[in-house]
Amino acid sequence: MCHPERSKAKSKDLDYFIFVPAYSVSRTLADVLGRISPAVMERAQVLVIDDGSKDDTHGAFESFVAGLAGGAGHLQYIRFEFNRGYGAVVKCGISEGLRSGAKYIACLHGDGQYPAEQLGEFFAHLEGVGSSPVRNQPALALVQGSRHAIPGAARAGNMPLHKRIGGAFLTALENIAFRQKLTDRHSGFIVYNASFLKTLDLAKLSPSFDIDLEIISIADARGWRLAELPIPTRYAGEKSNLNVVTYGLRVLRQILRRMCLRKR
Repeated sequence: MCHPERSKAKSKDLDYFIFVPAYSVSRTLADVLGRISPAVMERAQVLVIDDGSKDDTHGAFESFVAGLAGGAGHLQYIRFEFNRGYGAVVKCGISEGLRSGAKYIACLHGDGQYPAEQLGEFFAHLEGVGSSPVRNQPALALVQGSRHAIPGAARAGNMPLHKRIGGAFLTALENIAFRQKLTDRHSGFIVYNASFLKTLDLAKLSPSFDIDLEIISIADARGWRLAELPIPTRYAGEKSNLNVVTYGLRVLRQILRRMCLRKR
């Protein structure tokens, strides 16, 4: 699944695995890693996946590690020789997370849009609420961060108007198509239950940005429970690698596919 240029030895016997999609994030990577709480770091293996960055993302990682009193610890870094896309990064992260034996696997973007400091809250939710089946259903498949759980939060966090409108429209359609209702189906801040991820065929998943939605859709279709917790919205004028038109069309395709399956 992953073909990195270099990788350090794998850590063992850790409950958490955090993979960090990193494409040209030299300005933000150190801050993102630094906001992971010590309590989470003690139980986690963290893997930065550099998707062929055009800047010195590698140097930013090395500088962060050099500033740690105890050295790299459970921090690792791998790099793709060329940009393979978000879907490939997520597949790699999940694959390595499962290989590590961790119980819970988190996706934390390296661009600083998502709250690394809240990972402990998300892991705890999966360990607590998510560990017990409800009404003969499986345990929680995942917990997703929602930027819309608190009314007005997305606007206060400077989310662009077209993304607020487009996201609300797509989420409304998705809530019609899928069994479980969520306030934000397009956040990339997700912590997964490894038990659920083991049921996926990663090779068949999307190579693009809609892979997160695809995984959520599979969990919903198979009867796994979904949960969301509020997170702040953070936009600071950074350039997004997401083509909103292409992404929207891919989401609509997922919705139509799901609605057709429900009619059978």
